[in-house]
Order: sequence, then structure tokens, then C-alpha cells
Amino acid sequence: MRSSTGKLFRDSGRAVGGALIFSLPMLMTMEMWWLGFYAEPVRLAVLMALSFPLLIGLSHRIGFRHSPSWPDIILDAVFALGIGVITSATVLILFRAISFDMAATEIAGTIALQTIPAGIGALLARSQFVAASNEPDQQREDSYGSELFLMGVGALFLGFNIAPTEEPMLISYRMTQWYAIALVLLSLAVMHGFVFALGFQGGTELSPQTPWWSALIRFTLPGYVIAAGVSLFVLWIFGRTDDLTFGQAVMAMIVLAFPSSVGAAAARLIL
Repeated sequence: MRSSTGKLFRDSGRAVGGALIFSLPMLMTMEMWWLGFYAEPVRLAVLMALSFPLLIGLSHRIGFRHSPSWPDIILDAVFALGIGVITSATVLILFRAISFDMAATEIAGTIALQTIPAGIGALLARSQFVAASNEPDQQREDSYGSELFLMGVGALFLGFNIAPTEEPMLISYRMTQWYAIALVLLSLAVMHGFVFALGFQGGTELSPQTPWWSALIRFTLPGYVIAAGVSLFVLWIFGRTDDLTFGQAVMAMIVLAFPSSVGAAAARLIL
């Protein structure tokens, strides 16, 4: 009993630490507070509806217990989501970003937006902190679908951090089509080099027999498509695509896809 209680407190502490590490930049971003005030309930509902399956998938990959049981996996996801809600609400109250004299919809919207990165951080805490402990870490063989899923998580996390700010939209307004093409090529080069060519620990190294274009087609190009799709989704959630023409929306997506693609590549190294 004492051992179970100690493990619960330890996992909770790790989860809170991970939630703070991964969500604190957004918890201290004024644009995120404002977005919580006027975000459309339908878009928030869509975000939350898609986020919980994402947490379940992430729990299956790096849950607190590495259990093959789906009830345990779902419980870990609920636990991480709860930690995200509690951590976000506590910090926002201390920062006076929310107060009890605000409308309930404004409080709920502000906390909901912050809960996503906090929940992801709570689950990532296991993979980040277990290496510093004496606990054995069970490595799993990742399927191709799992690799692409992790890319999506990394793209969502980094894109979610940057999309609320005004700078991506300002950059997209100042760019021409040639600059956009150059940025796409740079994004692809960074993704491919970061994951495959640089040989960082955890990356997928190419064997001498594997042509460079094979990894480009199997991982880099699909990863960029995922990053671009996630970027467009996040821009829509935050209302950044409203009143934009098709060309302007594509330009904004390309700009945000640059950091999102870096997040997609980095996710495969740290998870």
C-alpha cells in the first residue's frame, strides 16, 4: 500500500513538472488569455474532442505504466488531462489571468486552451524524467504509423505554442510566393537533416545501402504534410484563418509549418 501511494505521488509530481515545463510559455502568453475569452465554443469543443484521443495514443506510447491494457492506457490519459486542468487553472489564478468574477465560459475557454499542452507535457514527463531515475525503461518497437503519430504530436505541440502570437501572421503578409517556396524547401531540409543526417541519439540512421530519397519519401515528406495539416488546423482553432483568402491561408500555413515541422522531427528523437 505504501509503495503504491509513493508511486502515485511520484508520478503525480513528474506529471505536474512535465505540465509546467511544456505549458509555462503558453501560460505566460497574453494572446492565449485573450483567445480563451472570445474563442468559439464549437472550435474549443472540436479541439477537446480531438485532443483526448491524441492523449490516449500518446499514453499508449509513453504512459506512466507502459501497460498493454486499454483501461490502464485510458486511465493514464485521463490522469494526464486532469493534471493539465489542475496545473493550468492554478497557474492562471496565481497570474490573475482568470478570476472568479469572470464569466464561466471565459474561465472554461482559457483553461481548456492551456490544458492541451499541459496534458501532453504531463505524459511526456515519463519519457523525460525516467532516464534520471533508477527505474527500468521498456523500449517499444515503433510501427510506421506510430512514427507518423509522434510527428503529429510534436507538430501540434510546437505549432500550438506559436500560432496564438501575431508574428506568424505578420510574416505571412510580408512573404512573396518565392519566399514561401524557399521556406518549404528549408523546412524539408531541416526535417530531413535533423532526424536522419545528423545522427542524433534516438534518430533513425540510414544504412549505407539505403538511398537518401527513400527516407525522404517515407518520413520527411509525410512528416511535412502532417505538420502543414496540423498548422492549418491550429490556425483555424485560433481564428487566424477567418476572413483570409485561400492564398493568404496557405501562406500562413507555410509559415507556421516551419516550426511545426521542426517539432515533428524533434518528437521522434525525444519520445
